[in-house]
Amino acid sequence: MTVVKVLVVEDEKALLKVLKYNLEKEGYRVVSASDGEAGLDLFRRERPDLVILDVMLPKLDGFEVCKAVRAGGAGARTPILMLTARKEEVDRVLGLELGADDYVTKPFSTRELCARVKALLRRASDRGAPAAAPLRAGGLELELEKYEVRVRGGLVTLSTKEFEFLKILFQAQGRAMTRDELLEKVWGYDKSMEIDTRTIDQHIARLRDKLGVEAARIVTVKNVGYRLKTD
Repeated sequence: MTVVKVLVVEDEKALLKVLKYNLEKEGYRVVSASDGEAGLDLFRRERPDLVILDVMLPKLDGFEVCKAVRAGGAGARTPILMLTARKEEVDRVLGLELGADDYVTKPFSTRELCARVKALLRRASDRGAPAAAPLRAGGLELELEKYEVRVRGGLVTLSTKEFEFLKILFQAQGRAMTRDELLEKVWGYDKSMEIDTRTIDQHIARLRDKLGVEAARIVTVKNVGYRLKTD
């Protein structure tokens, strides 16, 4: 049985100790670093299955590390969960735009963090299943096997979560998806975890920006959620 390897980059020693203890209790192998430069070096050497990355780090901050990981071919699909003590919306949005898959604000419960880790790993595993054919709607094309999106023939770069949103909307075949459904399917959360559904709206807004001339295919359904216009 393959043991999942998790890289934790956190400069608070007490928190790092707690994270390592709880993750190892879940059966993961944990490697760790206490600054951004060491974390990035460890990522390149260890090739972890998932990264837990603090934002406020010495030498290189979490945003810089996240960007560097995503720039390398090997790290393009590695799930990244960011941690921060700062609650400003701009920080959350920046982290997600740089390619983070999820974002947790301190203080948090280790139970919730472990649930998010499991959800991210499950999503990463699901992405390995190839599709028989590309999904298409007008000038929008989604290639699951290659993990690529094209708008009228031009390649568009999406974050992991943006790609997952688009895939789920495609697979719904025009049916409206509620925000709670999208949270469950994209993040693997249930309602009891009290995740802010505004997170969905933020991702959809960025996704529309990137889809350009095909953005109108993502239709807002008032008081419900979103659907993909396939005709």
